Amino acid sequence: MLFYKICSNTILFFTSLCLIPFISGGCTSINTCCKTGSGSAILCPPTAEDIVGVRAASDAFYSALNKMFVGNITSMDNVWSHADDVTQLGPMGGRLVGWESVGAEWRREASLKLGGTVSAEHVEVVAGPCMGFTVTDEVGQNMTADGKPIEVRFRATNIFRKEAGGWKMVHHHTDVSANLINAVGEVK
Repeated sequence: MLFYKICSNTILFFTSLCLIPFISGGCTSINTCCKTGSGSAILCPPTAEDIVGVRAASDAFYSALNKMFVGNITSMDNVWSHADDVTQLGPMGGRLVGWESVGAEWRREASLKLGGTVSAEHVEVVAGPCMGFTVTDEVGQNMTADGKPIEVRFRATNIFRKEAGGWKMVHHHTDVSANLINAVGEVK
């Protein structure tokens, strides 16, 4: 669904994704006329606080990811929104929709306790008052079930939404990894 707003002789196109936080009361921004091309996730000028918040949420996700590799799921539960609209497209392929599915997959992966590490490199942050995203390279090493290391290097996009508990991840998308699929023997 698209919404239109005429501002200074310019028509801005807002997707319903942009307005969800306003409708649900999650974001309190009252910026009603944002300029296009401002470089923000929702066509509104970012504040330094928005950028810092999205970067901190991104850093928290990668910290949680590394804890998840050794079986600790608590941090991963904390960084994600638990809403029905969250999505994940991971390195094994497939698409997960809704926190119930996304959370179940993280819990399944944590239960394997395979170890490994992943860090975010070349992180680009774009933020607005209610939503933001990062584009990054995920680099590290995962382990197969029999303990063999597999180098990982993915492009990743992460989307965050400001909710009552702060910035929460609502989408994670990485490249599909033939190395991981071959090592594990499954495609989602």
